[in-house]
Formats: sequence, structure tokens, C-alpha cells
Amino acid sequence: MTVYFDNAATTKPRPEAVAAATRAMTELYGNPSSTHEIGRAAAFELTRAREHVAAALGGKPENIIFTSGGTESDNLALFSAAQLGARHGKHIVTSLTEHSAVLNTAERLAKLGYEVTFLKPARSGIIPPADLTAALREDTILVSLMLVNNETGALSPAFEYARAIRAKSPNALYHVDAVQAFGKMPFTAKSLDADLISVSAHKIHGIKGAGALFTRSGVALPPQLYGGQQETGTRSGTEAMPAIMAFGEAARLASSEIAESMNHAAALREIVVRALAEIPKAQVLVEGAAHILSISLPGYRSEVLMNCLEDDGICLSRSSACKRGERSRILQAMGVAPDVIDGALRVSFSRDNTVEEAEYFAEKLIAISKRLFHR
Repeated sequence: MTVYFDNAATTKPRPEAVAAATRAMTELYGNPSSTHEIGRAAAFELTRAREHVAAALGGKPENIIFTSGGTESDNLALFSAAQLGARHGKHIVTSLTEHSAVLNTAERLAKLGYEVTFLKPARSGIIPPADLTAALREDTILVSLMLVNNETGALSPAFEYARAIRAKSPNALYHVDAVQAFGKMPFTAKSLDADLISVSAHKIHGIKGAGALFTRSGVALPPQLYGGQQETGTRSGTEAMPAIMAFGEAARLASSEIAESMNHAAALREIVVRALAEIPKAQVLVEGAAHILSISLPGYRSEVLMNCLEDDGICLSRSSACKRGERSRILQAMGVAPDVIDGALRVSFSRDNTVEEAEYFAEKLIAISKRLFHR
């Protein structure tokens, strides 16, 4: 049996998304900026995909800027918001547990003369709202805090953050990296009260190469790419129609399946959690979103566990796929003990996983822990 439990890294494209991408490549291959019939047909599908992504976020089509993925969406949000807000100040607030696409961008902005406050999480993996409130200032122009952590699944109180920002730093734009939440849990731009939201296609069974940045109406971001004025001039470049059409279809379907997907992920998670009770010292590191389960088997090495599990056909990660070979900076920031970090694994579920797969994983994890313990 092959079991893929690395869905937080990427998901298997669903057939409907593949069909949409294939249609874009074989039938709707025109440039959507062209005015002839084939170009107009492509433009129609571009609009429809934009409508699907906007609807999934509870916004309007004009709020959506298509990008190449979550990393570009995060970069666009931070660089553009910093540039836009510079007339009010140069203070930015983010956290030590953000995705590298946000953390590294914030560090780059610090080198460019912005003052960046990096908030430290509680042991729960969450930034306490009181800590955010204390960090906010009159000259704060941008706050970037993710909704669901890509490594631990920690679920942030995003609306509480928004209330603090609106009350104390009214000139600040609020960016939410929702890449790991989009299509997997219920939220809208309004429920987050966010100005900017990053999402990605390949986390929701679309294909790689497409993402989006939601921008609140009235927020006009300066472009970071210049060219033919695509995407309202904010992100020039011919749109990647196969990936975008697949994204639209994946977003449309995911938004209609959220309740079912959450219940399914919770059931799979419970099977794995029950198995941990049979392994001495094993623990769940964060009680967060159902589809990402951060666990640890202290005393074992995660690399060894992963290799043994792969021998049994089970694929998962020790942390984010973007940080291969490094000790988790996120778990370190949370104050997790070194031996717990060294035994950490990230198990992430999707609509494609089955109860049989979860039971197989649980069985193999227990067996491997016993085998390694007796070596």
C-alpha cells in the first residue's frame, strides 16, 4: 500500500482540475489579452476562474490578482504593502512562525530600512492577541500573520488580530497567509477582516503554478512586476491559463466540500492520535486544524522514522517541505524541547486519504517504534 500523508506540501491534482488544465492547453490556448475569437474564449475562462476563486473567499472577482503561487502572493503582499504604507511609517509586525515566503521577505524589508517586529508564539503555536496589541504602534503600516500554520496546524484567532489592528494602528494593512486554510476550513475575507489574503492552487488539488492574492476593495497595491498591465497592472505577465483554470475548478469544488472535508480529516486524525497512546512518550504537539497533525516520538529520530515508514509505502514530512534537513525553527520558537523536535513528524490529510490508510499508518508507526526501541 502507498499512503500519501504529505498534503500540506502539495496535494494530488483532482481529475476535474486536470481536465480544466488539459482543456486550456488543447482548446483554449489563446492569449486572454488577444482580441480574436480564441483569445476571447480564453479571456472568458480567465474571468470564470477568477469568479470561482473570489466566491470561495467571499469576495468579488476584481479583488483577485492571480499569481504563480503562495510564495509570490506573500511577496507581492509584503513588498507592495510596505511600499504603499511608507508615507505613514516603516514599522511592520509579523511572527517567527510564518512561512519562509513571509519571514524571508520581512527580513529583506528590514535590510531595506523597515523596522520589523517578529513576535514569538506561545507554546500552543499561536501569537497571543495581547502580544500583537502590545507590538502595534501608530507608525505600524503592515501586519502579516498566517491563519493555519503550515507545519503545526496551529489555528490563529485572525479576527481578534484584526480588531486589535483596526483599533490601534488604523493605517496598517492586515495580510493573512491563508494558503493552508483555503478550501479546508470555513472563512471569508469579511470574517477575517483582512486587507490582503494569500492562497494557492496546489494545496487544494489544483496544479502547481497558480495562486492568488485577495486585495480588499479600495486597496491599490503598487506593482512589483511591470509589463503588459495584466491583472489590473498589479502583476503583469501573460496569465498561466492551464494552472489558473485548474485553480478555478479546484476552488469551486473545494468550497462546496469544506464541511465534508473537515469531518473526514478529523476522523483520520483521531485514528492516528489513538495510536500514539500506545507509544511511550509520543505526543500531539499542537491542537489545531484537523488536516495538519504535528506529532513527536521523543527518543526517536524523525529521519529514521520517515525512512522506516517509507519502506512501508508511507510518505510524510518531518516539518515544512521548504526546510529540508534543518531543525524546525517553528517548533524552536514555540519552546519545544530539542528531543521532542528531533522526533517530530508532520502528518497532513486530504480528501483522497482513507480510513484504511490511517489505520495502516497507525499500525506501522506502532510497529516501527517497538522495533527501534528494542535495537
